Amino acid sequence: MSFERKLGVMLSRPIAYLFFMIYLIQSSVLIYFVYQYYDNQQTIFYQQKTISELEEKLKVLDIINDFQVGFDQKEVGALANVIHQESKKYGYDPRLLLAVILTESSMRKGQVSDSGAHGLMQMRPFVAKGVAMRNGLEYTGELSLFDPAYSVQLGSLYLFELILKFGDVKKALVAYNVGETRLRNRLITGEKLPQQYLRKVMERYKELCEKYPHG
Repeated sequence: MSFERKLGVMLSRPIAYLFFMIYLIQSSVLIYFVYQYYDNQQTIFYQQKTISELEEKLKVLDIINDFQVGFDQKEVGALANVIHQESKKYGYDPRLLLAVILTESSMRKGQVSDSGAHGLMQMRPFVAKGVAMRNGLEYTGELSLFDPAYSVQLGSLYLFELILKFGDVKKALVAYNVGETRLRNRLITGEKLPQQYLRKVMERYKELCEKYPHG
C-alpha cells in the first residue's frame, strides 16, 4: 500500500468517527426536542382539560345557586362536586342530571313526596335500598336520602341502570318516574308511554342548555 493510501486511511477513520459523533449528537438533540414538544403538548392538553372541567363545574355551581332552596354554601359546593363527578362517571351532560333534580324536587332541601319519595332525586326508600345493595353501597335508612350528595349518587346510578336496561334515555326517564315494572307492562301491552314527566325534564334540560351553554 502506498504512503498516500495509508495516509488516506489514517485520516479517513478519525473523520468518519467525527461525522458519526456529530450524527449521534444531532440525533440526540432531535430526540430531545421531539420529546420536549410532545411533553409540552401533553402538559397543554391536561391544562386545557383541567380548565374545561373547572368551567363545567362552575357552570353547575351557577345553576345550583340560581335554583336551590334551603342549602348553605358548603352544601351547595358539595352538591356541585357530586353532580359533576357522577355526570362524568356515567357520561351525562350535568345539565340533564340537574333537569331531573329540578323536575323531581325543584332543588328544595328536605323534600318528601306524597308517595314517600325522599330527597333531591326523590327516591322511594325501597328503591334506594335496592340500588345500594346491588352496587355494594351503604344504606342506612330513609334519612340518608336527605343527604344531597348521597341522593345524587344513588339517583344518578339508578338512572344509569335504567338506561342500560331499556337502552334508551327517554324510556329510562319514564321508568325513573313511573317505575320499572309499570313501564315494562306498558311496553308488553303496547300502551302509549306517559309523556308528562318526560316532557317536563326535557323542557327543563332545554332551558338550562339555552341559559347555560357550553363555553
